[in-house]
Amino acid sequence: MSARKRRKRKNGAVSIVIIVLTFLAVMSIQIFKLKQKEAMYAAKEAELQETYELETERAQEIEALADYVQSDQYIIDMAHSKLGLAYDNEIIFKESK
Repeated sequence: MSARKRRKRKNGAVSIVIIVLTFLAVMSIQIFKLKQKEAMYAAKEAELQETYELETERAQEIEALADYVQSDQYIIDMAHSKLGLAYDNEIIFKESK
């Protein structure tokens, strides 16, 4: 082999190594960015899951309150507290000042 062929072959190998190293660097950067996004999305998912659980609990409380408001017990409680009504057999005490 002549010196010229060896130099071309060596230059070709160096070019391939540079391309491969560049490719590895770019891929490493992309992997790092994806891991950061994954961590961010995991935190967001945890936050949204907590919010979902709180809102589900709140919806159950609202549903229970709606059931209570439509019950006879609610009407009785409002009659006692707002209107001051009482059953015939109840004795009401008022505080003296």
